[in-house]
Amino acid sequence: MKAFLLSPRFWIVTLAGVLVAALTFSLGQWQLRRAAQKEALQTAIATQSGHALADAAALLAITPVEDAIHRPVLLRGTWQPQHTVFLDNRPMSGKTGFVVVTPLALEGSNKVILVQRGWVQRDFTDRNRLPDVPTPAGLVAVQGRIAPPPSKLYEFKGIEAGRIRQNMDLQAFAAETGLPLMGVSLLQTGPSSEGLHRDWAPPNLGIEKHHGYAFQWFALCALTVFLYIWFQVISPLRRKQQPTNKSP
Repeated sequence: MKAFLLSPRFWIVTLAGVLVAALTFSLGQWQLRRAAQKEALQTAIATQSGHALADAAALLAITPVEDAIHRPVLLRGTWQPQHTVFLDNRPMSGKTGFVVVTPLALEGSNKVILVQRGWVQRDFTDRNRLPDVPTPAGLVAVQGRIAPPPSKLYEFKGIEAGRIRQNMDLQAFAAETGLPLMGVSLLQTGPSSEGLHRDWAPPNLGIEKHHGYAFQWFALCALTVFLYIWFQVISPLRRKQQPTNKSP
């Protein structure tokens, strides 16, 4: 047994077992931390959703404004249709089209908020043809919930320009338009209007997925420890304890 413990093979296997066990245990803990973050986000969404509709004054009073994400609001202002952008390759209800984004200048303030107004199917026979999306003039009331800036897809190039874009960078768009944009957007809710659909998918937090991954990593860690103990400790001891058959 002593010779076995001093063999290079024993220490190589021991080092490999420790590394694999430490790595899998660390990955399991990381998945649990991700699940905890998602649970905190879920709690924040539920808390914010329970608030009464906030107006522009209440929204602007929240500092930082990112703390208002997921809060329901009813904002009044005027559309800035000359800065409307069509975000391409955005799915809704199993179809791909545009998410239409238009800035809204808030009433009684110099602030402007990007509004994700809804989804519209594109013309696949002419990919450069924009759908007809009417934009009401004058003062309007828009109901929705505060959201992060429009999500980004994989970028094949840098900052984009034009009416049809793959992504929208908030700071670059503010510099491009000269608008004092807020650091959040408004996800407009309610029934379809102006040819736009608003069947927004609820946030998919995937908490159960993280718990499942954590279980897999911890199970692999436990299996590694078990195999190490079995083959490096128990099996050698059993072989040592077995009687040696001697010929008469």
